Amino acid sequence: MTFLWPVRVYYEDTDSGGVVYYANYLKFMERARSEWLRSLGLEQDQLIDEFGVMFAVRSVTLDYRAPARFNDALEVSVMPLKKGRASLIFEQQVVRHGVDTRQPQLLCEGQIKIACLDSRTLRPRPIPDSVYAEITCEH
Repeated sequence: MTFLWPVRVYYEDTDSGGVVYYANYLKFMERARSEWLRSLGLEQDQLIDEFGVMFAVRSVTLDYRAPARFNDALEVSVMPLKKGRASLIFEQQVVRHGVDTRQPQLLCEGQIKIACLDSRTLRPRPIPDSVYAEITCEH
């Protein structure tokens, strides 16, 4: 059930040392989670318009292993670890496929907890049943 999303490192993603700025790994992971939702037929704006919910990051734990650099081709994985009625926990990794070796190099990994919120009040609420069914593949 691991979803993979390719990301290219642009100049704007790097710091003055020419490596990816640490906070940009969170952006890469966010994009991959959005694309994971899209692959399930769910759009962020649709969740607000049709269901009155939105997903927001509740907590993040990251471990940085090696730097990515300008123009690297990366792959970001999204793997749901735990699905509660009002939250989701994901394991995510950012890897660079090796130029010198055939093995991908792990650059960053973490766990991201996402909460389901009422889009008007921003208070936690259960994930709507039809959305939950898509996320958990309970068709």
